[in-house]
Amino acid sequence: MELALPLPFEIGSLVILTLILVGDLLYVFKRPHIPSMKEAGLWVAFYVSLALVFTVLMLLLADGEHAGQFLAGWLTEYSLSIDNLFVFVLIMGRFSVPRKYQQEVLMVGIIIALVLRGIFILLGASLIENFSWIFYIFGAFLLFTAIHQAVAGEEGEDEESSENGLVRYLRRHLRITNSFEGSKIRTIIDGRKVFTPMLIVFIAIGTTDLIFALDSIPAIFGITTSPFIVFTANVFALMGLRQLYFLLGGLLERLDYLKYGIAFILAFIGVKLVFHALHTNEVPFINGGNGVEWAPEINTWTSLGVIIVSMAIATIASLIKARREGPLTSSVPAEEPNTGSDS
Repeated sequence: MELALPLPFEIGSLVILTLILVGDLLYVFKRPHIPSMKEAGLWVAFYVSLALVFTVLMLLLADGEHAGQFLAGWLTEYSLSIDNLFVFVLIMGRFSVPRKYQQEVLMVGIIIALVLRGIFILLGASLIENFSWIFYIFGAFLLFTAIHQAVAGEEGEDEESSENGLVRYLRRHLRITNSFEGSKIRTIIDGRKVFTPMLIVFIAIGTTDLIFALDSIPAIFGITTSPFIVFTANVFALMGLRQLYFLLGGLLERLDYLKYGIAFILAFIGVKLVFHALHTNEVPFINGGNGVEWAPEINTWTSLGVIIVSMAIATIASLIKARREGPLTSSVPAEEPNTGSDS
């Protein structure tokens, strides 16, 4: 269904979200610190409330279908972004980032991720508009990703997740110091300008998130084809991710069943995309290029219900298991006097 939100609402929303991100960035850089559980919890609550207010505004200015698509899209992106947190923990530990500066790293990484995701969303929207058969590919990819998510082991994930090809390239071709100097990305040693490991960490966070976007963006396009809703859902999901990182801490390692909940969501949306592709089929060798009548159209509210129930069951089951196994040990790297890295 073609969505038509009021243009002033779309422009105003993007301006306000940009101002919030800029304000958040300035706050983090002017006051580097390790947030307490209370502070992190309040920020998470603020961003969640902001997303819910945005949903209500969309309901009032448009209709329930728009609001439902945003809410389902936001929850999908938020749940899939939990995977990012596991990798953020690995990256922070891999590069020995002082906890005092981890907020800045996450904030810059998230902004890089938003820019890259924005480009990816525009490309995805263009493909959908011009090639309806792309839903077959999106659906098949999500089903493959869901299977991999459910059965993949953890061996070798540390090294693969913490260093991608771009990071390895930069290591080989740039002069990088062995220690951090606050949040600076460049410093002067023996009269020569060199980069600090902070540059590598920023790029590692941002580009690693883009890799995760390869499944999250097709997933949300299975809920809505509106680029505005897709992008704003991503913005709201990523804005609260930094505080969620500090709030959850070591609990991340104990959410053993979360990957199954995420895998089920990906599989569900993958099936939904395939059904949608069949319903609007234009591929000549499938049913003579005509739509397949028996293919059901799964509505937004069904998708929303499946997403909420899946994440609730996976989270509750994980917490029950974690409680039985004993006290938590935080995996978030503690601040250490030695800030050297392997660079």
